[in-house]
Amino acid sequence: MTDPRPIALGWVHPEARAPDWDMAQVRRLASRLGYRLVWPPETSRIPLADQVRESGAEAVIAPSTAHFDPVTLNAVMVVADVETVLPRLSFARWATKPPSEGRR
Repeated sequence: MTDPRPIALGWVHPEARAPDWDMAQVRRLASRLGYRLVWPPETSRIPLADQVRESGAEAVIAPSTAHFDPVTLNAVMVVADVETVLPRLSFARWATKPPSEGRR
């Protein structure tokens, strides 16, 4: 039987000062939000947004926005929601469909 929970990709910047603590915080938030957490390979050179797409993740969970540069955060938000531990923030993915032409 497969796990019915949506997938979240955990992300801790490779140069984080306390990666074990950060990973524990990400695990806790993923559990609280009901996600099945997966992690990218530690040595991957593939852009984060592509890793998110490949994993089928609905969200990326990180300790804070400081773990992303602005370009990466923007690219990730095209394909997934972003959740941060501290401050506790939720960023919805960018809308990819134009507004309905029938609305005025």
